Amino acid sequence: MNPSSGFAASLPQSGFRYTIDNHLLSPDQRKFYDDNGFIVIPNLLDDELLEECRKRFVDICEGNVDKGAMTLMKDVSLAKSGAKGEYLYNKVQDIVWEEVFSKYILHPKLLDYVECFIGPNITAVHSMLINKPPDSGKMTSTHPLHQDLHYFPFRPADLIVAAWTAMEEVTEENGCLFVLPGTHKGTLQRHDYPNWEGGVNKAYHGVLGHDDFPKVMLPMRKGDTVFFHPLLIHGSGPNLTKGFRKAISCHYASSDCYFIDVKGTIQENIAIEIEEMAKRKGFGGDFKTIWQVRSRLARGPEKSFQLSKL
Repeated sequence: MNPSSGFAASLPQSGFRYTIDNHLLSPDQRKFYDDNGFIVIPNLLDDELLEECRKRFVDICEGNVDKGAMTLMKDVSLAKSGAKGEYLYNKVQDIVWEEVFSKYILHPKLLDYVECFIGPNITAVHSMLINKPPDSGKMTSTHPLHQDLHYFPFRPADLIVAAWTAMEEVTEENGCLFVLPGTHKGTLQRHDYPNWEGGVNKAYHGVLGHDDFPKVMLPMRKGDTVFFHPLLIHGSGPNLTKGFRKAISCHYASSDCYFIDVKGTIQENIAIEIEEMAKRKGFGGDFKTIWQVRSRLARGPEKSFQLSKL
């Protein structure tokens, strides 16, 4: 399996469910994404931008730049170790409005590829820079297998895509992504916290009962970007090196997406948790409002995602 080139056979332009023909993806690449739910685009973004993002993350962690509305997340093991600055935080979220990070979120080359999956009306809905720490020995740097749609109260799933860019070389040793190819063709599974001895990071829900399924590892070089469907089951392994593993990511939804009520569904547990986290930050909105507020129009006019009443 070659996650960047797809299959060698020549394929017709029509008949693809999960991509749109804008002449950027080849028919082979579209077939690969349709079959597997992900595709890696090598060397999509340049070193200069990624280094600028890395420096801004360090400055935010060290208090040199106001974090504003962004959320800094502490690793469950590092929070108990007395670590400080860059060595304490494993993630900064809600970065769509930040001056430097937004250069990634709104990068024309990135959005051109996003358009292949969800069309020209694009909203950035979930953004983060991930700073996977060296594992403490309790495997807390592992991200359990999950589906991103678990976190999203909007549909349809086929008009949502993730972009995940390596900010340095990503290997199995430092905790690359792994995926279960083809699982995007299934349904949303029930998620909850895994029962791990070393503890689990906040909101790291996982799909239960899939740990023994065969996984495809996605080692990547700096600047490589993987795009994947929100129903694709994926996770990442522990960081067994002494350094941190950084990546920057954004989920995009078509601005034509609509919101759903998750009360009484298998998503209710994460909705309650995210609403409680927002209240602790002084924001009293419901699950839908939280997602509208943290999003940003990236390309095209305002549509139902923005215009739906708060």
